[in-house]
Amino acid sequence: MRVVVIGATGHVGSYLVPRLVLAGHQVVAVTRGISSPYHQARAWEAVERVTLDRELGDADGTFGAAIADLEPDVVIDMLCFTRDSAEQLVEALRGRVQLLLSCGTIWVHGPATVVPVAESDAREPFGDYGVGKHQIEELLLSEARTPGGLPSAVLHPGHITGPGWNMINPVGNLDLGVWGRLARGDEVLLPNFGLETVHHVHADDVAQGFQLALENQVAVVGESFHLVSDGALTLRGFATAVAGWFDQKPNLRFEPYDRFAATMEKKHAQTTWEHISRSPSISIDKAKLALGYTPRYTSLEAVAEALDWLARDGQVDVGRSVLALVVTPGSNRSAGTDASATEPPG
Repeated sequence: MRVVVIGATGHVGSYLVPRLVLAGHQVVAVTRGISSPYHQARAWEAVERVTLDRELGDADGTFGAAIADLEPDVVIDMLCFTRDSAEQLVEALRGRVQLLLSCGTIWVHGPATVVPVAESDAREPFGDYGVGKHQIEELLLSEARTPGGLPSAVLHPGHITGPGWNMINPVGNLDLGVWGRLARGDEVLLPNFGLETVHHVHADDVAQGFQLALENQVAVVGESFHLVSDGALTLRGFATAVAGWFDQKPNLRFEPYDRFAATMEKKHAQTTWEHISRSPSISIDKAKLALGYTPRYTSLEAVAEALDWLARDGQVDVGRSVLALVVTPGSNRSAGTDASATEPPG
């Protein structure tokens, strides 16, 4: 099939595009500029590159038509954040493509009542990002279930993690210093009792989910699916595991959130609040059953690969290689597997 990927060199697209090429699809990579993917692979040599500025195109009403004019069979939209933007794309693609796959977020759920959270559970999204993604999902699934509507589906990743960028740490924020403190056995402050949760997913596992959706169109139209690792982590358990990679006993202290927040930069405290106020613990049963989705990385393995990259890039100092330290019994991958290999895993 001819597949147009919007946001093709982002965290997920960098893994997805080579997967699709190696599966035999003709891929058109749409980006705002000529940017390099996080994940290098020879398959990119076979990709058609197109530059389009979505913000400008949405503003003047030309973006959707520009995508339709690329004559795709399938469109994979990794970069839609508002209902208005989604509506413009839907209007342009209706009757012209087989399928629209849109990237959502587990933040469409908000705080949970029962965990793990299923796709059909009641929603209480909050914040512009979560609410916006929820509105896009409502639009696309309604469209897909309407006779003559555009066949669509939404896939909801968790905290996307992988080599090439910073990721959520055991404090629930992006403070790079946390990793070094855990590696040295220094004190790390956690909010409350450290029992709130985060749910990571490796970018390639998200790419796997999108590829499976593309290949199972009958099963996905009008549906949404979670794409996360096989289990969420408590902040406390996360911190304990990371300290253990470096033969350290976790030196953890706990404070109510207000006191915790007063000890750090406002941006880090706000990011922690954004995560612990949701505390996602998400079910992937639906994706497993309908798509055959099997995450290759546990949360800790995804984090280990990303942390190893951060250390090699000089952004954190943890004293030694991380990947050689991490082996999860019964996991789908061996410690140290190179996720940047040309052939996609899975």
